[in-house]
Amino acid sequence: MKKKTWLSRAIGLSMCASVKYSARGPALIPRMKTKHRIYYIALFSVVLLGLIATGMFQFWPHSIESTADWSVERRSVHDSPLVHLPASSPIPERGDLSCRMHTCFDVYRCGYNPKNRIKVYIYPLRRYVDELGAPISSTGLSREYNELLSAISDSEFYTDDVSRACLFIPSIDVLNQNSLRIRETAQALAQLHRALLAGGGFSTWTYRQGYDVSIPVYSPLSAEVELPKKQPGPRPYFVLSSQTAVHMEYRAELDALKAENGEAVLILDKCTNLSEGVSPTRKRCYKGQVYDYPHTLQESTFCVVLRGARLGQAVLSDVLQAGCVPVIIADSYILPFSEVLDWKRASVVIPEDKLSEMYSILKSIPQRQVEEMQRQAHWFWEAYFSSMKAIALATLQIINDRIYPYAARSYEQWNDPSVVHPTAEHSRQREHSTPTPSPCPAAGPLRCGLVAELSLGSVLLLGRPPVEKWSSVNSPLFLPLIPPRSPGFTAVVLTYDRVESLFRVITEISKVPSLSKLLVVWNNQNKSPPEESLWPKITVPLKVVRTTENKLSNRFFPYDEIETEAVLAIDDDIIMLTSDELQFGYEVWREFPDRLVGYPGRLHLWDHEMSKWKYESEWTNEVSMVLTGAAFYHKYFNYLYTYKMPGDIKNWVDAHMNCEDIAMNFLVANVTGKAPIKVTPRKKFKCPECTAIDGLSLDQTHMVERSECINKFASVFGMMPLKVVEHRADPVLYKDDFPEKLKSFPNIGSL
Repeated sequence: MKKKTWLSRAIGLSMCASVKYSARGPALIPRMKTKHRIYYIALFSVVLLGLIATGMFQFWPHSIESTADWSVERRSVHDSPLVHLPASSPIPERGDLSCRMHTCFDVYRCGYNPKNRIKVYIYPLRRYVDELGAPISSTGLSREYNELLSAISDSEFYTDDVSRACLFIPSIDVLNQNSLRIRETAQALAQLHRALLAGGGFSTWTYRQGYDVSIPVYSPLSAEVELPKKQPGPRPYFVLSSQTAVHMEYRAELDALKAENGEAVLILDKCTNLSEGVSPTRKRCYKGQVYDYPHTLQESTFCVVLRGARLGQAVLSDVLQAGCVPVIIADSYILPFSEVLDWKRASVVIPEDKLSEMYSILKSIPQRQVEEMQRQAHWFWEAYFSSMKAIALATLQIINDRIYPYAARSYEQWNDPSVVHPTAEHSRQREHSTPTPSPCPAAGPLRCGLVAELSLGSVLLLGRPPVEKWSSVNSPLFLPLIPPRSPGFTAVVLTYDRVESLFRVITEISKVPSLSKLLVVWNNQNKSPPEESLWPKITVPLKVVRTTENKLSNRFFPYDEIETEAVLAIDDDIIMLTSDELQFGYEVWREFPDRLVGYPGRLHLWDHEMSKWKYESEWTNEVSMVLTGAAFYHKYFNYLYTYKMPGDIKNWVDAHMNCEDIAMNFLVANVTGKAPIKVTPRKKFKCPECTAIDGLSLDQTHMVERSECINKFASVFGMMPLKVVEHRADPVLYKDDFPEKLKSFPNIGSL
């Protein structure tokens, strides 16, 4: 059968751009220029399901099945009203590549609701015809577009009340542009509102980060074929390529890999000698030998996914269904749902110019990691690729998470089968024979799992500890805007043997009204803590935890005893902070629970002469770090520091007995993209009783090593995550000439 040539496809979600009016006139709602609005509807809808199918039908021999039984009102498209499109109707103009969610999307229209869920409206069915009465599409609603709209209308996102909706879906099927008259379809879509795009072929040049949604190229073939279950593990072939329309240069390199590595590599192509009546889409061949497709994908450990005429390829879905680890070779390709899915856990991405090195790169990945990736790949298909319903609902959930970030699904829920909590929209009640344990952080390049990351041909491996109990931990990025005051904070005091100073610190901290619990981390294995009768008598619980090794990282361990959201890390010699300063610091943290909130500030600077970073503690107008000798932060960061710190940073800190505070500043800034908050004017910590022997920070090599820490950490992170600010937080009326008894925090210390 002659293969069809399919143009680019796109599916879109059209967003209402209504203007809100008040007595003072139009509200200041972000709006796009009219000329941009028209373009985005057409381009967007000519993409919510079409780019999904950027390669969807390239091997599908039959025509798209037309349906007549869907609509919200359950009426046939053939019975829907007729809309004539004048030849003079406008067509879309070039759009705005700078659009983001809060500039081109009216997020205020979504409003607040108890369920934190956007409402989606589907435009009523219309039959669009030109001036001569010819329809703009020859197929009506395709089966796939029908499934998409049905999934949305059956979900909790759907509303039939246009006034409640903030996202609008066109009922014009743009899945197959071969059945569409492009100009007339664009004219029809231009009558709607501006749109964001959900597409299956985005590149880094066209994708608008945080606005568009990169979705899978749907594969009807993998949806129709039920493959037998196959456990992760070694398979007959190590690498397999099954694509038939591969560029000749790539084909030559694949053939060279086959010649070099023999039976471990299988390079398939289209069949030319099939019997009459045998579907060529279900077969692949190598030197006359016929293989069943996609079944043969299950016989390989790794499966190549090369770019074709378009970046997005339907073969990616087939490969995931087979539990074969995709080797994605498509420079600048934005992987499906990459905003929320951690593809390093399920695939290997190799630059196109490294194709010749593919075999050696893949061979360097440990078998245990390969099996984890096989398991994760198949789960991705089950959860997000297996049907139009799964694709549509995942797309809406991503948009919903942007609108209501404090109620968004966590990294674990998106990526870990063991912690997925399906909602009414996600009816995926599936069994997993070997669930993937352990959650991972929610943002930034820190990712968990046995991760393979290509870097100049080498593989970087990061381990994942079995910490299932942390599946209930939430990232502070998704907390309610202001945590309640009532739980208070837990003070964690790291100590070694300065008992007298420790007792003074405990006594002072106990005066802080919001203190909930005090946890002493006893870091001396050669000396026991004082007897219980000798400890200060305070009104809150006091718990002593003995460590097995003397490590600075022990201060950031996620102890079970920490039950509050807020943690105050404080050294055993910080006796100069007043209760007002500590209480004020906690109140500031409540306003910014995703930040480090501390007292003395420090700065990193670039030394142009030495061409490296420098640690600065002198007087400056800028701050990029706060010392964790006394700082508030969310307990979630204890978990990240202990289990998700990149590279060897944690071990390096423990070996050098320095820079754990810098490491925490790096971590928080990397995850949140935000600077710390310095509170009150204090610049230094002063311990009157501390000597040069006792005080680590007084060592002559301390400052030099601090600079080395910054350069070391920046190298491991691959960038400089620290952010610089030029402000601090002080209490209102702090410097005003006003009676002290009327000030909320009168006892704020000096520098």
